[in-house]
Amino acid sequence: MTEPLTSDEQPQLSLGTAAARNLATTTKSAPQMQEITSRHLLRILPWVQVIGGAYRVNRRLSYGVGDGRITFVSTGAEVRVIPAELCEIAALRRFDDTDVLSALARRFTQREYAPDEVIVSAGAPLDQVVLIAHGKVDKLGAGAYGHETTLEVLADGDHFGDQLLTDESQAWDFTVKAITPCTVLTLSREAFQDVAAQSPELRAHLADHRSGAGRAANAHGEAEIELAAGHVGEVTLPGTFVDYELSPREYELSVAQTVLRVHSRVADLYNEPMNQTEQQLRLTIEALRERQEHELVNNREFGLLHNADLGQRIHTRTGPPTPDDMDALLAKVWKEPGYILAHPKAIAAFARECNSRGLYPQSAELHGNRVPAWRGVPILPCNKIPVSEHGLSSIMAMRVGESEQGVIGLHRTGLPDEYQPGLSVRFMGINDKAIISYLVTTYYSAAVLVPDALGILESVEIG
Repeated sequence: MTEPLTSDEQPQLSLGTAAARNLATTTKSAPQMQEITSRHLLRILPWVQVIGGAYRVNRRLSYGVGDGRITFVSTGAEVRVIPAELCEIAALRRFDDTDVLSALARRFTQREYAPDEVIVSAGAPLDQVVLIAHGKVDKLGAGAYGHETTLEVLADGDHFGDQLLTDESQAWDFTVKAITPCTVLTLSREAFQDVAAQSPELRAHLADHRSGAGRAANAHGEAEIELAAGHVGEVTLPGTFVDYELSPREYELSVAQTVLRVHSRVADLYNEPMNQTEQQLRLTIEALRERQEHELVNNREFGLLHNADLGQRIHTRTGPPTPDDMDALLAKVWKEPGYILAHPKAIAAFARECNSRGLYPQSAELHGNRVPAWRGVPILPCNKIPVSEHGLSSIMAMRVGESEQGVIGLHRTGLPDEYQPGLSVRFMGINDKAIISYLVTTYYSAAVLVPDALGILESVEIG
């Protein structure tokens, strides 16, 4: 008696699907690319045509106010200030005697403070200059109704107490308390006076600084325009003129390029149903645009993170980005703020802080879509904003457009063999291996027309 055939052994009665696929036309997608993002920054920037390859930003004459960050070096746990960096202190701006600066740098003493420990107290004699090498501190003062309020948050590279260099009879009018473990360098009044006593050049420089020689400046450091208002009768009106910077900054267009190579056999034989050259070019351009946005954020010459004015940078109060921090950021660009850009993880951290407070931020419409917003300002994701290995990032707020004296993008259109505005694809020939080459090029940059067009919230914890 023969055994019945199992289901796996039944004879095949029709053509199988695996064989049938050899004769079928497969439905396929275009090549996909995970690197492609929304590239909101490239969309929101107003692009200005740059004919001569450079864009000059003319401004009113401004005087340096010495509000820069100070850089340190460390050997193990020992931290030292770089002597030349002391010129970032207002009273030492443009002082170039390296021997005196080195002598001052050697007199700084390193100190460590734990969280909630007081570094200086309001009302005590102002007897030291304090440089923050590492950590974050609260600058506290009396509020309008007598309660204590946070005036400012200071962090790595900031300093306070430099009035000691020019005024001998002051007291601290604020309290500074450590938020995190802090390393600071302090210069006592006695140590400073010892160095000044041996340097006539330093004494003369500080005397010039105290005298305030030079033309008056407004609250923004710009040369004052003399005006009269509210007068009665035949008074003599002040004469004035608007002074300009003698050496305005010029932004030269940067370039991103690559050579796309396609074998002629591929271009000839494998162009159905999709054109291989077009698909190769499409993905190459996508990668080039991603790199363009990365450079607009991170390039040290013109990138927005590096070109924000130091006075426009603030720190979070506690670490994560809170509603209070976002309000402080918008206050930096209060003249018609247009957009906020943050890493997606920073946006998620801000949402968690809102959730913990029972807040539900409104949304705004942008390009036909609803996006998160704060105080009506759209919050857009930008994965080009870096996140450090310690989980820290930054959030940018900006005003855009030439008419608004904001942030603008720079490019050049009308290029030979232009494929997209500001991007050209040039045929470079076919080599002896039958490989076709195309030169893909785009030119771009960005400019901040006035300092308060861009604000940065730094030290944003996203964990």
